[in-house]
Amino acid sequence: MSDSVSGPAVHDSSDPSTSTHDPAADSDATVEKVVEMLRDSRFSMVTSIGGQGALMARPMTIQRVEDCGDLWFFINRSHDQAQAVAADSRVNVAVSSDSSWVSVAGDAQVVRDQARIDDLWNPFVDAWFPNGKDDPDVGLLLVRSDSAEYWDSPGGRVASLISFVKTKATGQPYEGGNESAELPDGSV
Repeated sequence: MSDSVSGPAVHDSSDPSTSTHDPAADSDATVEKVVEMLRDSRFSMVTSIGGQGALMARPMTIQRVEDCGDLWFFINRSHDQAQAVAADSRVNVAVSSDSSWVSVAGDAQVVRDQARIDDLWNPFVDAWFPNGKDDPDVGLLLVRSDSAEYWDSPGGRVASLISFVKTKATGQPYEGGNESAELPDGSV
C-alpha cells in the first residue's frame, strides 16, 4: 500500500520530485464515484453461478448501497438464485444508465434480518412478496463488493452523440472514462 501525502494532489510536470500526488486519494475518489453511480441506478442484473457451473443472470432492484459499495436486494429464499448463491457465493452485479455502466464483483449471501427487512421494505416489494414482509421466504441478498469497474460518458447522450460524430469526422477513436477500483471491506 502506498504512503499517503497530506495536502492537495498537485503535480508539477516540470519537476517530478515535487509531486504531492496521492494515489490513495485517487482510489478513494474512484470508490466514491462507483458508489455514486450505483446509487443513481435502481435496476441491475445479478449474475451468479448455477448448477453445473452455468452463469445465470436475474434482474434485481437495488434496495441500498453502502458507502463501501456493498449492495442489498430482496430475494426469495426458496428461489433458485438463492440456492445458487448458497452453493457458490461469487456474483457480479451490472448496472447501466444513459451514459454510464458499472460492473461489481463480490461475494453474496442470503440473510434473514427482520429489522433490516422492515427498514428496506417498500410498496414495490409487495408485488414480489404478496404475503408481506413476515413471509418466511422473504430474504435479503447482501453482495459484499470486492471490486468494480465503470465506464462513463460524461455529458450524457448529447455529448456521446457529439463525440461519435467527431470520431467519424477525425478518425480518432471515441474515448469515455474508465476506472477500476478495489472496494473497501464494509463489514455491514
